[in-house]
Amino acid sequence: MFPHKLTDSRAYAIASTLLDGFDRHYRLFRETSAAAKGRFERADWHGQQRAQAQRIEYYDQRVDEAVDRLRGEFDMASLSMDTWQQAKLHYIGLLTNHLQPELAETFFNSATAKLLHRSYFRNDFIFVRPAISTEYIEPDTPGAAPTYRAYYPGKDNLHDTWSRIVSNFQLGVPFEDLDRDVDNVVQAMVSELGGFRPRANFQIQVLSSLFYRNKGAYLVGKIINGFTETPVSLPILHGPTGKLFIDAALFGEDDLLMIFSYARAYFMVDMEVPSAFVQFLRSLMPRKPRAELYNAIGLQKHGKNLFYRDFLAHLRHSSDKFRIAPGIKGMVMLVFDLPSFPYVFKVIKDFYPPQKDTTREQIKGKYLLVKQHDRVGRMADTLEYSKVAFPRWRFDEELIAELRHFCPSLLEEDGDMLVIRHLYIERRMIPLNIYLQEAFDAGAADPANTSPAALEARQQLEHGVIEYGNALKDLIAANIFPGDMLWKNFGITRHGKVVFYDYDEIEYITDCNFRRVPQPRNEEEEMSGEVWYSVGPHDVFPETFGPFLLGNAQVREVFMAHHADLLDAAFWQGHKERIAAGHVHDVFPYEPSKRFSSRPAQ
Repeated sequence: MFPHKLTDSRAYAIASTLLDGFDRHYRLFRETSAAAKGRFERADWHGQQRAQAQRIEYYDQRVDEAVDRLRGEFDMASLSMDTWQQAKLHYIGLLTNHLQPELAETFFNSATAKLLHRSYFRNDFIFVRPAISTEYIEPDTPGAAPTYRAYYPGKDNLHDTWSRIVSNFQLGVPFEDLDRDVDNVVQAMVSELGGFRPRANFQIQVLSSLFYRNKGAYLVGKIINGFTETPVSLPILHGPTGKLFIDAALFGEDDLLMIFSYARAYFMVDMEVPSAFVQFLRSLMPRKPRAELYNAIGLQKHGKNLFYRDFLAHLRHSSDKFRIAPGIKGMVMLVFDLPSFPYVFKVIKDFYPPQKDTTREQIKGKYLLVKQHDRVGRMADTLEYSKVAFPRWRFDEELIAELRHFCPSLLEEDGDMLVIRHLYIERRMIPLNIYLQEAFDAGAADPANTSPAALEARQQLEHGVIEYGNALKDLIAANIFPGDMLWKNFGITRHGKVVFYDYDEIEYITDCNFRRVPQPRNEEEEMSGEVWYSVGPHDVFPETFGPFLLGNAQVREVFMAHHADLLDAAFWQGHKERIAAGHVHDVFPYEPSKRFSSRPAQ
């Protein structure tokens, strides 16, 4: 029950201090995001990567600053329940006309969690549900751009309209041939929409800021005609001459989902009202959870908050039990899931087999590296949580036994609750080894079987193996060596993409030494079952991958037809040298067939 009167002056001071901390955070976040335009214009790809990594750290830094300030000004132990409740009410009042209220509420929760021990937590102290509506918030700063702009092609023609849309972003680098690019966009649009007839409300709505990631800038919007809304995105890239060009025109929800995938790095985008951007993006991708959209635009702390709210709602409306996740058990991670929930929960074990020379801190460092790195659509994003409380009755007894055995230091049993002190949550995928086994079980291994099911199974097998090799090559180009390359450490997404998700052994390609296995000097060495040559701590021998990966004849045939170069040390070393020389690879989060350069001339 909240107090009837706001009588404690300390409560207002606490609320003001926390909001000052958040405002400083978002000011720095926005400045870094807005500067992405200049970095794109200068083709400063390394600067873009550094800014991406630094921006992730801003939130925790500002939370720690606010917490330290409050601890310095107040005796935390002397603050009553009533004071914290009043602080929350004051904070709500301060957010009434705020442009990022939902983010500020999450900041309040983060700071409060650090200031108060879990046992003293009350829902009345934090924002379990949003207190301030984010509907209909629009930028109110003088001269601020609206969330989106609407263009009406009926007033001129499609070509002129698209030219004006692109030009209005005022990129400081000229286009190679904007007329050519716009012609390509118009042709693709007419082809996508078919023989459409413009209705009275025919318009193109475009978000007012470009979305920057890797070496691309993405225009994002939608085409409205009658009762039909078609999402659209135009990737803008640098050409070999340094001038710009539009690489593709992407239409429909599926194309947008690929661009905003959880396996890709966060966008840099200048937003005064992020909730308005998310609302617009939701109209393009209604199947995409709001949590993932906030993550995609770099606001992953609020994304975590929304995800957790969704998770709690799912728990309230389900009754199945957490279980040990299907598949081969990991040596470093204990993985469990809830069958009705499309995510897995990963806990770092307290001890590992001798071949795993690592520590919990090293593993956490690997996961942080992935979060800060360009994931190129091949590494799943992870949500990291501390002190998560679960209803004990929802846990299978076998899972509880596993947690007690492998993770006792991270497990608290508090009456009818289980508290896990640290865990990661990832989108669930079909493990690649299970995906391939399903193909074998359906007849893929029998060339004489020509049934439709067997033919489909062979297509599944081929797709999985080819995608596996493609995933490795994308990771290599992004300067990532996965370490443990076994099939079980990769998964298949619902879009059929192979994604890596076991990070405890990843390294930078540039830190590895790729070698050929030396020729044996004598018969004794040739016949030896042991490694007879010296191996350094970062030495990698690609030709030795085959025995571990290609034991099945069908798998080997497909792999060698498409990816034999992955068994050649020279292939890996060549990429290492290019990366060390400063080359930054191109990333296309859409099919190559979508690129204008790959389409036949009209």
